[in-house]
Amino acid sequence: MLSSLDRYMARLIAVPLIASLCIAAMLLVLDRMQRLFVFVATEGGPVSVVWRMLANLLPEYLGLGIPIGLMLGILLAFRRLALSSELDILRGVGLSYTRLLKVPYMFAIVLAALNLAIVGFIQPHSKYAYERLRFELRSGALGASIKVGEFTNLGGDFTIRIEQSADEGRRLTGIFARMQSQTGQSLAVTAARGQFLATDDPDTIILRLSEGVLVHNAPNFSEPRILSFSSHDLPIDLPKIEQFRGRGDGDVELSLPELFKAGISSKTTPLGRAQAWANFNFRVVEVAMMFLLPLAAVAFAIPPKRSTSALGVFLSIVFIVTYHKINQYAQSVGSLGKIDPFLALWGPFLLFGGLIWWMYYQTAYVPGGQPIGALERQFAKVLSLLKSIFRWASSRRHRRTSET
Repeated sequence: MLSSLDRYMARLIAVPLIASLCIAAMLLVLDRMQRLFVFVATEGGPVSVVWRMLANLLPEYLGLGIPIGLMLGILLAFRRLALSSELDILRGVGLSYTRLLKVPYMFAIVLAALNLAIVGFIQPHSKYAYERLRFELRSGALGASIKVGEFTNLGGDFTIRIEQSADEGRRLTGIFARMQSQTGQSLAVTAARGQFLATDDPDTIILRLSEGVLVHNAPNFSEPRILSFSSHDLPIDLPKIEQFRGRGDGDVELSLPELFKAGISSKTTPLGRAQAWANFNFRVVEVAMMFLLPLAAVAFAIPPKRSTSALGVFLSIVFIVTYHKINQYAQSVGSLGKIDPFLALWGPFLLFGGLIWWMYYQTAYVPGGQPIGALERQFAKVLSLLKSIFRWASSRRHRRTSET
């Protein structure tokens, strides 16, 4: 049963947590959206595929966005309590930091379980679906329309050019098509209008032409045969599309149980086992760090007395992003077999965990303890110097203005 204090803490954490998570996801999505639009437009695919590709990228972004949202949600909640002196009141009535961390750890446990499901099971399948969409877009399997005004080859023996296309490709005008068989026969057709029609055979479509001219030629013809028509159906064999590879060719597309099996399987090569274990440990340590983030958030959140500096907010983001980048580098080294993946990933975890515990101990158990106090003081000096320079520059401009 949650007390009124717990419900109050939950409200303080939930708002910045959700806001931070949404902002982080939106920034990451927007960064990729422009490149996807350019890629899809270059390949001539439909715009709708961009949203499908972004949806498959979202689990990857949430894998980093959830820890950042958890950190900022707890940090901003405790910062608000500290700046409004509510934290001093709560501490004065005998509530320890351990008691105040009850609700933050509820959020941490739920979000860690969610993040484990995402990075361990959902993200591998979404990554595979994203790569499959890229493959299908490049191979034309998504039904990309024929580019207007250009000669398009639909296989080794069929070339078509369309001057205008309307109604999403259902009405074509100014059509030229040429077919060449292996026996030397050729067929050239021009038509004023046309449209593509589906057939029962998924590998064949019908191009229905209206008001055109057909030229048929063969080695045994003394001269080409020319035929004018009002309507003519031209069957087209679609090019065979290469099948996309199976899931799991890359270790990032394997779930946690699949990575574990690959790591212990005797059929896997030594390099393959190293890659599997590196990716497995990378995902696990990323989730494990979330259980230490509430402690780090408290240490970064509380500024020195009579200070409203937001340096802790900036340092917290640098801290978590730095840890993530170090893990990525450790995974790369471990996957090459140069160092044991377990040591490469869990070594930084222990170092960062020890630093977090020291910072929390200084905040919670040392009277007047301020783990980032030295940085806060240096930051205040730099800020004061910048303000002095700004005031001096402003007064100098003011004097020059008054003299003129």
